[in-house]
Amino acid sequence: MSLLEFLGLLVIAAICGGLGQSLVGYSVGGCLASILVGIMGAYLGLWIAREFSLPVLIAFNIGGQPFPIIWSVIGAALLAALFGLINRAIRSR
Repeated sequence: MSLLEFLGLLVIAAICGGLGQSLVGYSVGGCLASILVGIMGAYLGLWIAREFSLPVLIAFNIGGQPFPIIWSVIGAALLAALFGLINRAIRSR
């Protein structure tokens, strides 16, 4: 994977993470957090898709590896919701 492909992966992950966080209404943090949520959301979304035998709808090939856009956004939304629930439970104590 070249530097340009890696930067493209980070940009797409940041966009997917930001979209997922905005769907839920809870932001974990800034751009770096959106990148991390987008990448973790891609893994979580793909795992969910494989468990329920669902197809990968939209995927970009970056460096020979597919990056699932729809499942990344769904996974990022689930992670942001989980982080929001954990944060709310900690703050209520």
